[in-house]
Amino acid sequence: MTIRRDNYLKRLAEKRDNGLVKIVTGVRRSGKSFLLLVLYREYLLASGVSSEQIISLALDNALNAKYRDPIVLSEYLQAQMKENGKRYYVFLDEIQFVGKKKLQRDPDIYVTFYDVLNGLMQTGRADIYVTGSNSKMLSEDIATEFRGRGDVLHIAPLSFSEYYGYVGGSREEAFAEYILYGGMPLVLSKEGDREKREYLSGLFSETYFKDILERHGVAFPEVLGMLTDELCSSIGSLTNSSKIASAFQSERKLKIDSETIGAYLGYLTDCYLFSVARRYDVKGRKNFSYPSKYYCVDPGLSNARLNFRQVEETHLMENIIHNELVCRGYSVDVGVVSGTETVGGKQAYVAREFDFVVNAARPGEKYYIQSALRMDDEAKREQVLRPFLKLKNDFTKRIVITKTLLKPWTDEYGIRHIRLFVGRKQFELVDLTELPRMGGVVPARGVCLV
Repeated sequence: MTIRRDNYLKRLAEKRDNGLVKIVTGVRRSGKSFLLLVLYREYLLASGVSSEQIISLALDNALNAKYRDPIVLSEYLQAQMKENGKRYYVFLDEIQFVGKKKLQRDPDIYVTFYDVLNGLMQTGRADIYVTGSNSKMLSEDIATEFRGRGDVLHIAPLSFSEYYGYVGGSREEAFAEYILYGGMPLVLSKEGDREKREYLSGLFSETYFKDILERHGVAFPEVLGMLTDELCSSIGSLTNSSKIASAFQSERKLKIDSETIGAYLGYLTDCYLFSVARRYDVKGRKNFSYPSKYYCVDPGLSNARLNFRQVEETHLMENIIHNELVCRGYSVDVGVVSGTETVGGKQAYVAREFDFVVNAARPGEKYYIQSALRMDDEAKREQVLRPFLKLKNDFTKRIVITKTLLKPWTDEYGIRHIRLFVGRKQFELVDLTELPRMGGVVPARGVCLV
């Protein structure tokens, strides 16, 4: 089974021989290894690079456990680059498995994989590519360890565009399958509902939680599981560590402090299982520290964590739109607009929320977006549009996305209404072609998206 990730492959190829360490990040089992070790390797071979010039190691493979020692890894790689004058392409898969090693001559000094990579760069003969599944290790440390010599490419599970491009057939049936089982690539190799559910559920216990427990020495594994359940069951709801800790204490009689919950939230976002959208005060033009919304990296994973007992299309659609926007290169917040209005016959100060504030290509340019499965009656229409109508004297483009067959149109308030699907002959999910491109990330209509 080969699923082309042409957009990622193109972006990776553009980084070839740019003098930087290419760092491919993303949640485990999202296709990073396949992109690098198969698709990109094929690209290099087709461009004239010999197989002897490509050095690759899968560091999450137990057979390669000895290379998790940074000194052993460095010696191995240097030995493989045996011919002077040759250009080598080094692929290190799941680099976060490489540990720290004390120097014998000075036990106060540690050697890490950053030292290994910096040593390779200094040879001038290596074009280096690594994959990793931990944002804190592979993003925040780049600025200090590589000092501007790292180039990050984030890869997500299959978008609906990529998914539908592979499965074909009825668009509606494909989306019904996608919203239930998501876009983890190996799901497409599973036969029947049972295999798909078992595979997705197993990813948490056998991969994600195992990685977190080993890396962070989590004192309360059951709390980590309950926290994950809470985030999956409240997609699209504002929350924070204090609120969750209070709920656990009152509803489950579980004494856990907000600091521990905050740390566990960090672990879940660091491994890319969830992303955070923070509240943005439209009138005050500032972000709030909390509460925030948490979105799962894949709808299938979210459903599996809840044993497929809480499949709510409204929330899953919002989650998918959020992921689509992020994958297209946009920065996404939650919009809040506050003001006085009449409530129950009395004037009250009320905060109204809309789903997304999308930061566009030009500085200061934003788009406001509401996700609504449908707006079949006046009450629902009023609920969806009310936050937008409070944005007086704000000329930012306002968009409502619904699951409809109607072509895009603009209502009497200047609000743009667009459909979830573009058309039967095109693969795009969400007709956002009217938004500006983000550094070339957003392709033309009908082309597979990020």
